[in-house]
Amino acid sequence: MLRRKFDKTKLPSRHVTEGPERAPHRAFLYAMGLSDDEIHQPLVGVATCWNEAAPCNIALSRQAQAVKLGVKGASGTPREFNTITVTDGIAMGHEGMRSSLASREAIADSVELTMRGHSYDALVGLAGCDKSLPGMMMAMIRLNVPSVFIYGGSILPGRIDGKDVTIQDVFEAVGQHQAGHMTTCELEKLEAVACPSAGACGGQFTANTMACVSEAIGLALFNSSGAPAPYESRDHYSIASGEAVMNLIEKDIRARDIVTRKSLENAARIVACTGGSTNAGLHLPAMAHEAGIDFFLDDVCEIFRDTPYFVDLKPGGQYVAKDLYEAGGVPVVMKELSKAGLLHEDCMTASGQTVGEELAKIDRAADGRVIYPVETPLSTTGGVVGLKGNLAPEGAIVKIAGMADEDIVFTGPARVFECEQDAFDAVQQRAYKEGDVIVIRNEGPSGGPGMREMLATTAALSGQGMGKKVALITDGRFSGATRGFCVGHVGPEAAHGGPVALLKDGDMITINAITGTLSVDLTDEELATRKAAWSGPRETIYASGALWKYAQLVGETYKGAVTHPGGKSEKHEYMDL
Repeated sequence: MLRRKFDKTKLPSRHVTEGPERAPHRAFLYAMGLSDDEIHQPLVGVATCWNEAAPCNIALSRQAQAVKLGVKGASGTPREFNTITVTDGIAMGHEGMRSSLASREAIADSVELTMRGHSYDALVGLAGCDKSLPGMMMAMIRLNVPSVFIYGGSILPGRIDGKDVTIQDVFEAVGQHQAGHMTTCELEKLEAVACPSAGACGGQFTANTMACVSEAIGLALFNSSGAPAPYESRDHYSIASGEAVMNLIEKDIRARDIVTRKSLENAARIVACTGGSTNAGLHLPAMAHEAGIDFFLDDVCEIFRDTPYFVDLKPGGQYVAKDLYEAGGVPVVMKELSKAGLLHEDCMTASGQTVGEELAKIDRAADGRVIYPVETPLSTTGGVVGLKGNLAPEGAIVKIAGMADEDIVFTGPARVFECEQDAFDAVQQRAYKEGDVIVIRNEGPSGGPGMREMLATTAALSGQGMGKKVALITDGRFSGATRGFCVGHVGPEAAHGGPVALLKDGDMITINAITGTLSVDLTDEELATRKAAWSGPRETIYASGALWKYAQLVGETYKGAVTHPGGKSEKHEYMDL
């Protein structure tokens, strides 16, 4: 095989492999079976979130081995390492959910520290569950090294009574069971078949949303995110990704050459047109922050506002990630966006070619079933809408994909709960009324701490048949699987004295996803009076440890709930040290 020669005089790994003074370092590398040639090639970090916590992560180890084959075949030396994952589906509905968003920062931090500590020259990152995708991409952007992202792939849909099912159906079945509409035997049958393989949750929930983002933003090879986890074709995408990162090293194309303001806009487009998770409104600003780009919730929502929704995916629609892949995947969706002039085609991608050059290779078109033609969308505005008003001066976000116009304006009295568990207990006991606006506060990034998702509560409401009969607002988050009129990310959060902290039962709240407003029928004077009487943040039980540290560091939701100053404050480039 013809070996490429790389000049290591400007690569970080020279600090551990080159020159007489690095003899001790090389001794450690020899101890792991590396040859002299391998030691003097570029060292490529292959970071995976593999673990036995959930099906989304279980296939990543095999895919990492395929990445290493690709790196080796292109004259690089792969060095595999792991980081954590907290899997939302298993963390959901209990105190463990507080660890979820904080894990995004831990993933980015641990990948950064491993790369820096061992002076790796490039990064291929594999992730499978919700926070691990943005966490891995944040590390790439923060380090600004040649980088390629790989999604572990989605789960196959379950099958029962002749129809496809996902984990969303199981969460909603809990509400149906509690309401007496489903027997225990039926629930047990559903839970046994809903998740039939390895892979991340199959609908356009957070994992698949951020997987689509990885392609649209350019960090992943086109079409690499679509194949379900059990498909052997994932190995081929992994090998190709290993080869691609070596090409990026050779051309000195780094993560921030790919992640720009324009590519972030492309990423927001893909979220909007697929009816993706509201969590993208948190993760895209966090990724932008790593590059020193101001791209906040308002910017994301502005793009949502003028992007048609034309990909029919669960939870608002009918289909799952496997169906999207079979219809041509993200490249076909991007081609439709391009037809409407809604895509920046000059953005660089992980292949070393631009978006436009990659799209020119795509000969498939919208199938009209999963992917509608952009000229005849499911709706003319994105499946996710931003809201502002006197109840959310810093903004909020709501997913309306699949909802009728008459269902996206709601006025009702507040039914206030101080935390998610109180709300969930009340829902189980039916201690609320049709027409209520359920308010769950003290669940923001700092006040939670951890900004929990509310899927257990929202799914229980849907299972009780009340998904359209009540609304819900919170300074916490929602799962990508949430449906119904559920507003999250209300900012400022209650712990920071935002208006949501001042609400009382019976206050009349209006949510209008047509005008983009979230307001409470109180005067500025009344809100000021309540603020003056406010007793301060609710005390939490987390007075030490990782969640305490997270609560001290985490910033505003609309900026991505980040924990460090970001790219704007940098005084060096890791690659240039």
